[in-house]
Amino acid sequence: MSVNHGFHATMTARPGKGDELVELLLDAPSLPNENCVVFLVSRSAGNRDVVHVIEGWTSPEAHAAFFATEPAQALVARLQPLLDGESQYADAVPVGGKAAFPNR
Repeated sequence: MSVNHGFHATMTARPGKGDELVELLLDAPSLPNENCVVFLVSRSAGNRDVVHVIEGWTSPEAHAAFFATEPAQALVARLQPLLDGESQYADAVPVGGKAAFPNR
């Protein structure tokens, strides 16, 4: 499957809520979605409350359709109280690379 749509988000959690934010994101309902080809969560090395997400989708339409679902809206609602200010978004289409993660 190829990635034709994506973005990079930077979220800042309220002080001390970074772990909770990461856990919610790592259990995101988009992970098992076949149209979500890339979903990476990372943290700032200097501030554990700053969290980055990179997503890659098969199309803008697939992304929009997923975020219109109840599970996606429920995740967004659960994330909001954890955030300190507005998240920053930039469009980005992953074109390649590698990611290896230890077993969770």
